[in-house]
Amino acid sequence: MTTVGVAGTSEEGTAAIMEAVTATRLPDPYPRYRQIRERGAFITGEIGGRSATLVTRLAEASAVLSHSAAGHGFSDGINYRAGMRDGLGSLLRADPPDHTRLRRLVGRAFTPAVIESLAAEVTSLANELLDEALERAEIDAVTAFARPLPLRTICRLLGVPAADEEEFGGWADALTRGLDPYYLLTEEEQATCHRAGKAFDAYFVDLIARRRAAPQDDLLSRLVALHDDGDVLSERELLELCALLLVAGYETTANLIASGVLALVRNPDQLAALRADPGLVGSAVEEMIRYEAPVQFVARTFLTDAEIAGRSFARGDGAILMLGAANRDPEAFEDPDRFLAARYTGSARTRRHLGLGVGIHYCLGAPLARMEAEIAFRVLLSRTRSFVLAAETLAYRPQIVVRGLSELPLRLSA
Repeated sequence: MTTVGVAGTSEEGTAAIMEAVTATRLPDPYPRYRQIRERGAFITGEIGGRSATLVTRLAEASAVLSHSAAGHGFSDGINYRAGMRDGLGSLLRADPPDHTRLRRLVGRAFTPAVIESLAAEVTSLANELLDEALERAEIDAVTAFARPLPLRTICRLLGVPAADEEEFGGWADALTRGLDPYYLLTEEEQATCHRAGKAFDAYFVDLIARRRAAPQDDLLSRLVALHDDGDVLSERELLELCALLLVAGYETTANLIASGVLALVRNPDQLAALRADPGLVGSAVEEMIRYEAPVQFVARTFLTDAEIAGRSFARGDGAILMLGAANRDPEAFEDPDRFLAARYTGSARTRRHLGLGVGIHYCLGAPLARMEAEIAFRVLLSRTRSFVLAAETLAYRPQIVVRGLSELPLRLSA
């Protein structure tokens, strides 16, 4: 058993934090993550001029995420992160009781039945995208398949007209970059995030007004109409929830699909296993989330003093959870650096990954992401005889919190 503790000096801890957050842009950050994880479960340093502890292993990261003292601290004014865009607030920034209220209200509109109702349309869209891809034979799987599928789905869910989808996607790119600490963004990137937020707000202020006047069969109309014993969502809360749905429902799912395709290409034995038994797709998607977590880092601020796994935290202390490292923890997973499509099947007692979070902040859109990814891979596997890489080197998007491929050149055959 590896010793759990705080590794190194504050200066060494700060270097480790910077090493971790910049590694996510590498084609393969996991060897570097492993080196950092082996230094200790907790590594304390500074980021943005404030004390923060990097949490590198699954048991300790899960314990922090599940602890009632680990929240966001924005309402208390103690959050150690500066510059987070206001428009991505709401559920991403709230603590109980505000978080409990918002989650309850949104859960009344974003129901399993709503998600299930999209399955046929997602399947039809996946087939349409594959029709176009197979006609070309060589595609960028990111722009031709992985991104348009969840983008059009979230637009359909929110009631965004098809003509506005491209602009909508551009806002998502900018808002996702805004999830990274502002002091790691250039002035131009900060300005782009700000402009996207203002444009997004203006668009949805108008769309919300139209849905109040004439409700449609979409999630935005249901959110507008929500009420629970007189409680309703304010316009600001509606705007922030729409921004959250855009980023969480589009960007992370697109990255999940693209990285999943790459995992299959690079592991032909696992691709062959899926082709032989399509019933493994659900397990394979779960493994994709573990193996290449779309969200690599999650931050928490301690609302009260707490002790977790032998580590003491004071009120106001920050924690940065390395989900990408925790999901490859050898103390939690056998052969953690191997992609195994059947890892989550049958009676196998595989540890739960942290790719979709844990505790009260567990991803609200997890069922939608899983459904879209499972449909995407069922369609891809059933419609193609082979797909192989058409490039030797691959690049990743210049983001830290959310990790995703810039492009994925593939050659397809039916």
